[in-house]
Amino acid sequence: MRLTVVGCSGSYPGPDSPASCYLLEAEHGGRTWRLLLDLGSGALGALQRHIDPVSVDGVLLSHLHADHCLDLCGFYVLRKYHPSGPQPRIPVWGPLGTAVRMAKAYDLDEDPGMNEEFEFLPYTGEIRLGPFTVTPRKVAHPVAAYGLRIEADGRTLAYSGDTGTCPGLIETASTADLFLCEASFLEGHSNPPDLHLTGAEAGRMATEANARRLVLTHVPPWHDKDVMLGEAAVTFDGPLELAEPGKTYEV
Repeated sequence: MRLTVVGCSGSYPGPDSPASCYLLEAEHGGRTWRLLLDLGSGALGALQRHIDPVSVDGVLLSHLHADHCLDLCGFYVLRKYHPSGPQPRIPVWGPLGTAVRMAKAYDLDEDPGMNEEFEFLPYTGEIRLGPFTVTPRKVAHPVAAYGLRIEADGRTLAYSGDTGTCPGLIETASTADLFLCEASFLEGHSNPPDLHLTGAEAGRMATEANARRLVLTHVPPWHDKDVMLGEAAVTFDGPLELAEPGKTYEV
């Protein structure tokens, strides 16, 4: 399973990165399957540096804040009006109400909205797509939000989405080979509860989950990423690094 960081800027696109979007690829049945984890603001443009977006097999939206889902609007246009003709409908998993929210985002009538381009499916349990098995779990955020545990080829990637500390996050990341975890707040600040993690909290969650490797992501442009990394290094003693746009990991 191969992970490519398409965008990793927290809360809004930064000068060097779009907002959240991660490409997962794995071989199965004689071809490469491609799954997107989130498709946030600005990510669709950067995605085209790595693959033809038409080749995406499915999308998993952790939640419906703009920095995690808004470029589905551009993806809708790409698939609907492609020069080779309308592209096959693909699944998009997300919280209940995703289809309506995305229709409103593009000022479409709810019927058909984007339903002719995407099959919108709510998170109700385990998901299987090609080589991927996905387990969504609710995490702590002001809106319905999910951590995503993805397994393929005997390996496990855990993705936090946006969350505060919670049991669902630890369960998502339990013994994961790679834990892609948000870190948006700094220690010592008056941070709202159940919204985001500090670097130290991300490290602590990884330690409690016995994750094998931690990659910090979703650092907002107003924070120093190295400070966030230093916080996490105090609470997690395994392999640790910062996500960077364009970087690829073999999970």
